[in-house]
Amino acid sequence: MPEISKVSVVVPNWNGAGELRTCLDSLLGQSVRAHIIVVDNGSVDDSVKLIEQSYPQVELIRHTKNKGYAGGVNPGFRRAASLGHTYVAPFNNDAVADKDWLKHLTQYLGTHPETGIATCKIASADNTHLDSTGDYYTIWGLPYPRGRNETDMDKYDHQTEIFAGSGGASLYRISMLEHIGLMDEDFFAYYEDVDLSFRAQLAGWKVAYVPKSVVYHEISTTGSRIKGFFTYQTMKNLPMLLVKDVPSRYLPKILPRFALVYVLFFGSALQRGQLWYAVKGAFRGLLFLPKKLRERHRIQKHRKVPDSYIWSMFEHDLPPNAHKLRRLRAIWWKLTGRKAT
Repeated sequence: MPEISKVSVVVPNWNGAGELRTCLDSLLGQSVRAHIIVVDNGSVDDSVKLIEQSYPQVELIRHTKNKGYAGGVNPGFRRAASLGHTYVAPFNNDAVADKDWLKHLTQYLGTHPETGIATCKIASADNTHLDSTGDYYTIWGLPYPRGRNETDMDKYDHQTEIFAGSGGASLYRISMLEHIGLMDEDFFAYYEDVDLSFRAQLAGWKVAYVPKSVVYHEISTTGSRIKGFFTYQTMKNLPMLLVKDVPSRYLPKILPRFALVYVLFFGSALQRGQLWYAVKGAFRGLLFLPKKLRERHRIQKHRKVPDSYIWSMFEHDLPPNAHKLRRLRAIWWKLTGRKAT
């Protein structure tokens, strides 16, 4: 068990005064105490006032503007490293942790030195369905949270290695972050946690799912406040994730599938009246392409695991909620008389 002074929890916050109190109370009530850091992304509500007046034991880092989720946790990660801490956990401001959430994660990392990330079971705020039990990356170039919206709360109660840990409530080994780098702030929000786990896997670190560690999450509280935000970020970030991290050997298999998905996303955005956000996101992602190709060269050059290991960690299916794609795939299988590989 690590010393209590060796663990930090970083809460990025943007106008989350309505959720912060229950979030911070759950973190301060952990059976393993930690140094709590809130990184405020230029809130204009009472978030800063709440922390300063009611939570003097919480360290506050203030930004003058919203730097997104990645930009909101990275300063906390650096602060934890400067304090000489061993572990650091990002934590959503709209989540509430079970009192032993941190204890189970620190225990796991303390006894598994090859593991760089330990992630937990994330349930809905009312505990009626699951939000995440770790993330997959599929051979269609699509990540997704395992178990999302499933109502069998005990289905994923086995401890296992997983492809990625949710950035909303995972524990990271700081030595791993010093090895592979922090969250990519070009992502701003969404899939930056999958990118970090992908880079960790390539560098030889394991990611583990620890089901005894539980968090309750009010899903998409922040993102739902901004029209088109998820569409814009998705269209921008998914290509960056693929370009940076997928081994060259598997690009010929994944790229055609991803291209189909990407085109269908434009159609879906049009139906929702969000085509402009999709176009802006795609264009912004295109502008990042040269930078991501340079980063790809560095990432792939220094990776420690064989292609076959990464392929074995991919999910060889579509996300469960990809209903249109599943129908198209069924038509393709019927026409060709075989399953695609």
